[in-house]
Amino acid sequence: MKPADLYGTPNALASHYARFRVNERLLLTGHSHQAWPDCGLDGQVEAYTDAAEFADEKWERAFAKATRVQSGFAHVLGDADGVYTLAPSTHDLLVRWLSALDLRRRPRLVTTDGEFHSVRRQLDRLAEEGIEVVRVPHRPADQVAERLAAAVDDKTAAVIASAVFFTNAHIAPGLGLTMLACERAGAAMLVDVYHALDAVPFSLVEQGLGGAFVVGGGYKYCQLGEGNCFLRCPPDVSLRPMVTGWFSEFDALAEPVGSRRVPYGKGSGRFAGSTYDPTSHYRAAKVFDFFEAQGLTPTLLREVSQHQVGRLAAAFDALGADPRKIRRDRSAALVQVGGFLALDAPAASDICRELRKRGVLADYRGEVLRLGPAPYLTDEQLDAAMTSLGAVIASLS
Repeated sequence: MKPADLYGTPNALASHYARFRVNERLLLTGHSHQAWPDCGLDGQVEAYTDAAEFADEKWERAFAKATRVQSGFAHVLGDADGVYTLAPSTHDLLVRWLSALDLRRRPRLVTTDGEFHSVRRQLDRLAEEGIEVVRVPHRPADQVAERLAAAVDDKTAAVIASAVFFTNAHIAPGLGLTMLACERAGAAMLVDVYHALDAVPFSLVEQGLGGAFVVGGGYKYCQLGEGNCFLRCPPDVSLRPMVTGWFSEFDALAEPVGSRRVPYGKGSGRFAGSTYDPTSHYRAAKVFDFFEAQGLTPTLLREVSQHQVGRLAAAFDALGADPRKIRRDRSAALVQVGGFLALDAPAASDICRELRKRGVLADYRGEVLRLGPAPYLTDEQLDAAMTSLGAVIASLS
């Protein structure tokens, strides 16, 4: 697969997304919910078939799918030695990870003011209980690593930061610098890579983040759908989270409970939960295999994304829109942004609603309209979407 194969009409990938009708609709929701390839349905049917055929003995097959998903995420991150725990949401994993920190001895957490709501809300609640939460500005993003590093002290339990910010797609480079500050102070570091996976190549080795914890998921650019999130732990981690499920002691179930210390599973079992619906892993395993077969590597996807975001930006600039109604965020060059175009608009919700009436699906956060292309869309479709945006803007009072 070559990037140019995805720009013209027909798009070389589009036929694999027939059920999402990507040829018929202008799906600019790629930053939030990309279409799933048709093979994802095959995975869901396989999950049901295994459950019907093998009943409770299905779990050996389900765990094999989970292993494929773990290896898929590790491959995207260029990670050779990390340990991956899966869960339906990053919030589930965040809570388990926070419960492992020694917040009595080090009651301080450092983060940014641009983190996703699941992090923001949880830290707000901890602050209500007396935990010091320090938030450094996430803008400009090209200096956020330095600001985070400077905020770390000997009372800091952990730093929590995004690799790509969810509101504006700005990339936070150089987080390895923050990792070094954490290591010197004995603090942990958690990196949220949700908006980087398969949108911005992100190698833990190259970033100097081999010692970091990492959360992310496949709901967005990986096209895995809901229920496919992970916590990556560095090898040989010894933390004892307070919040875990019975899956974390599979290896010790035969031992008497008595007064023994609460045990933890090996590897991914340390942060494990409990019984779950494995259907999402069947679907994700199929999609990871599909991406591999099609040659959809992070490097190729980044090239396609930059082309598409650049085309949207150029088309928007050509509209000559009234900046009081809508304007493009130019505080970062396009090479410094991830997989969507952020447009500042006081009436973002109204614009989004009117675009939907015209067959263009996008989304917004507050006063930011977010346009997220995807590799199955053609240049012609992107141009049509921007023409519709122009008409909507012109109709605003």
